[in-house]
Amino acid sequence: MIKRSVPDEKSGLHPRNRHRQRYDFALLVEAHPALAAFVRLNQYQDASIDFADAQAVKTLNQALLKHYYGIAEWDIPPQFLCPPIPGRADYVHCLADLLAAGNDGNMPYGGNVRVLDIGTGANLVYPIVGQREYGWHFVGTDINTEALENAQVIVAANPGLADAVELRLQRNAGAVFSGVVQENERFDLTMCNPPFHASQAAAMAGTQRKWHNLERSRGKPAGKGMQPARPSRKSSDQPGNRLNFGGQAAELYCEGGEEAFISRMVKESAAVGVQCLWFTTLVSKAATLPAVYRSLRAAGAYKVKTIDMAQGQKKSRFVAWTFHDKAGQRAWSRERW
Repeated sequence: MIKRSVPDEKSGLHPRNRHRQRYDFALLVEAHPALAAFVRLNQYQDASIDFADAQAVKTLNQALLKHYYGIAEWDIPPQFLCPPIPGRADYVHCLADLLAAGNDGNMPYGGNVRVLDIGTGANLVYPIVGQREYGWHFVGTDINTEALENAQVIVAANPGLADAVELRLQRNAGAVFSGVVQENERFDLTMCNPPFHASQAAAMAGTQRKWHNLERSRGKPAGKGMQPARPSRKSSDQPGNRLNFGGQAAELYCEGGEEAFISRMVKESAAVGVQCLWFTTLVSKAATLPAVYRSLRAAGAYKVKTIDMAQGQKKSRFVAWTFHDKAGQRAWSRERW
């Protein structure tokens, strides 16, 4: 039997993240009995699941959302991304810190805090975590009607979400804020997990790398970072045609990749700059940052912050910017919170 020393906490996660501890599968199975069918002992004799199994990963997410956030009903169509809950929660907690920093260290709670989630997807995880942890109000946008229809099912099925989450269709696939931010509407935060790849071919190559890495890591314990789940394979599928472990095209790639998407977002943000306190976006590749900073200088952002995040060995970060000076930021928080 292989033995090893395992830390009690996952390194790098935010102090308020409910998922800092290793997954307690006994507790999660108690909350969501369907998970029991996927739990087995790995080579270290630790309880785990097969993270290459889409249904197993989705069922784990259901258990996490039910146990920690009181979400009794949650599901996504097989072709959509199945998100890693711990990493998504970290982004939300870091956003709360961002608001607190401009509010004399006081964390703002309640529905007066309004957050715009760009590309909310079918899973609705950011609004779920933000509403359950801080009571914030969310507007989620997406270009995919099926994603929004599924998100609406989640909203309707879980008490407390209907009054806190509004969904809007972005009818222009080339726009970010235009068409969804209404005149004189104000948001305290915007957030986004932009498409990573620049093309379908790049997305496929990324898939192959992920499968290779996942095969190499089989047998490792749970809690070392969740891989995106792949959709159920149809008989007509060919290995090279699976774009990802899950995900619609718009979730995975756009022309120019994340650099082009974020640059467009920054440019558009200037047009609605006074309507939002902090704009933010995840940036997957550190190599993208110089281009993002150039775009922000061109847009005339008053203040730019880069906040690093980590989940185990996976490094991530988000960039935040505002068009309000210090006096404007203080006035904003005093008026709204």
